[in-house]
Amino acid sequence: MKGWLVTNGFLHSNKFTELNLWLIEAAKKQGIDLLVKTNSEILAKLDSHFHKTELVNNNTKPDFVLFWDKDIKLAKYLEMKGYAVFNSSDAIATCDDKALTHLCLQSAGIKMPRTIIAPMTYGNIGYTSLEFLDQIETSFGYPIIVKECFGSFGQQVYLVYNRRELEDIVLNIGSNPMLFQEFIKSSNGKDLRLQVVGNQVVATMYRYSANGDFRANVSIGGKMKPYEPTKEQMDLAIQCVKIIGLDFAGVDILFGENGEPIVCEVNSNAHFKNIYDCTGVNVADHIMEYIIKRICIG
Repeated sequence: MKGWLVTNGFLHSNKFTELNLWLIEAAKKQGIDLLVKTNSEILAKLDSHFHKTELVNNNTKPDFVLFWDKDIKLAKYLEMKGYAVFNSSDAIATCDDKALTHLCLQSAGIKMPRTIIAPMTYGNIGYTSLEFLDQIETSFGYPIIVKECFGSFGQQVYLVYNRRELEDIVLNIGSNPMLFQEFIKSSNGKDLRLQVVGNQVVATMYRYSANGDFRANVSIGGKMKPYEPTKEQMDLAIQCVKIIGLDFAGVDILFGENGEPIVCEVNSNAHFKNIYDCTGVNVADHIMEYIIKRICIG
């Protein structure tokens, strides 16, 4: 069996290179020849005579594409060409935009922090009035979480305590899409990361801040330890994956006031080195086993 691992041709980091090697090694264990292809090698070439012709000849055509990037248009193009893409372009797009994630899960009744999506403005205009922030204050009170809709590793997430801070953050973010959320005090500095593959939670870690930060992300100084999730937590994570249409994902869950699980975010291309260091579970192995089953079933 042959596969392509699609990565970003302009993102050069040891963190990402290491994950690529793990996925290649996991594929090798399953007898899969997984070839790295960057999004700058495979271009979406469109014309008026578009049809499902192959990008390569039958001897080198992959049986599947493991899309480890957020170039959504390229993923959509490969799907149009008839390739089996994991995760799908629509699922990646939904996860990449936190506002879309919340809209998607809201429609299915998933419990999440109360959220208000900022009104869209244009890059050359920005926010000429901040009166809409009155509704944010009235809805949530302080402190308030402000998130840019596009961001990873706990970055572009802010906790504000007054109107001056709120206005400063909003003006600093500018025309970039953002949202506002209630602060879940009972989950301050702690959360869960559940790694889901198919219909199974394969690993879970408890993350907690060791420096007083309201965020628990390991990449910004948080600590981690193995965690045995409850059935309710696992069912919620799996349900989110199904609703969005993901094959695999990292689901971040907060602790409600009475311990009830509250979905924070869903990550389509969640990094899994930390969860391996914490639990000893190699998520790459589970992903490859899942893809083989899906391909064989057809």
